[in-house]
Amino acid sequence: MADTAPTAPTAFPEGTLMTRMGMTLDEVGADRTVGRMPVAGNTQPFGLLHGGATAALAETLGSYAANVHAAEFGRQAVGIELGVTHHRSATDGEVVGTATALHRGRTLATYEVVVEDPRGRRLCTARLTCMLIETKPLG
Repeated sequence: MADTAPTAPTAFPEGTLMTRMGMTLDEVGADRTVGRMPVAGNTQPFGLLHGGATAALAETLGSYAANVHAAEFGRQAVGIELGVTHHRSATDGEVVGTATALHRGRTLATYEVVVEDPRGRRLCTARLTCMLIETKPLG
């Protein structure tokens, strides 16, 4: 399947977890989605980037990519499994995550998400699987 053309950076709605954590999107596409998050404000008490914050970034990026893919079928993506391996942590700056499609089917989509520190060192490898469901109105 061809990738849907990546979109320009998208702002997150106010009041969402992504906004509170300072996440931004650089690129959004079904095959690849890239985003960032500051370390400051997302640390655990010892000053290290919180593993849960890294997992939230990974799930956000994979979910955005999966939803671009799901839209091709008039569906929406919902995460059903997230596995995260933390290799190292960060104490400052901004981390960058890249979600890359591993599988894009009609009912499931799976992404590998790599999160790196400002020096390009891998902090985390995650795998997100999303189910593509019929679109339902919010509310």
